[in-house]
Amino acid sequence: MTLTIGDIAPDFHAMTTEGPIRFHEWMGDSWAMLFSHPRDFTPVCTTELGHLATIKSDFDRRNVKIIGLSVDPLDNHARWSEDIACTTGIAPNYPLIADTDYAVSKLYGMLPGNATGDPTERTPAENATLRNVFVIAPNKMIMLVLIYPMTTGRNFDEVLRAIDSLKLLADGLATPAQWRQGEDVIIAPWIPDDQARQTYPNGWKAPLPYLRYVPGP
Repeated sequence: MTLTIGDIAPDFHAMTTEGPIRFHEWMGDSWAMLFSHPRDFTPVCTTELGHLATIKSDFDRRNVKIIGLSVDPLDNHARWSEDIACTTGIAPNYPLIADTDYAVSKLYGMLPGNATGDPTERTPAENATLRNVFVIAPNKMIMLVLIYPMTTGRNFDEVLRAIDSLKLLADGLATPAQWRQGEDVIIAPWIPDDQARQTYPNGWKAPLPYLRYVPGP
């Protein structure tokens, strides 16, 4: 199964470093970022998990819960967390799923259905497709999917920027290229001018009829 934007994120039970969870229940009314890793003790992922721990408060302020995934067992996660703390100064302060039976990886289309065997005997290269980021809204809809190669560290500042943009959808707003908080935004194309004037009585800048800029909220 290939998951994409607009799909409902599949629910699942899993064991994590913070105990067993049912994913939808764990999310509650929050947003979530699920991100996956080919194996524990991989270099790029080590830097990612450490950096993410340092900026977790930025996700907290946005009501976004973080959860990682690797096929390694919990004891490997524990030893990897020690390495991460040693090299980055902070251990993961969010749960990591021990997807030892590949159930979640398969459910989210990150590993083929025929993946089997001892997860500790699989090489990172065999799990190279486990480099996904899923941003999921409180209604459990997938809002963003990113896939990175193993050699390119993920830019979580971009994930935060995208989340800020996605949250504007509730107000019928989109964001232009390179947008940052505080800059002008775009009235979504499905909102007709008559409706937009009720919200923006002073009008908008329109270099094109379908490109309507208003100040950011």
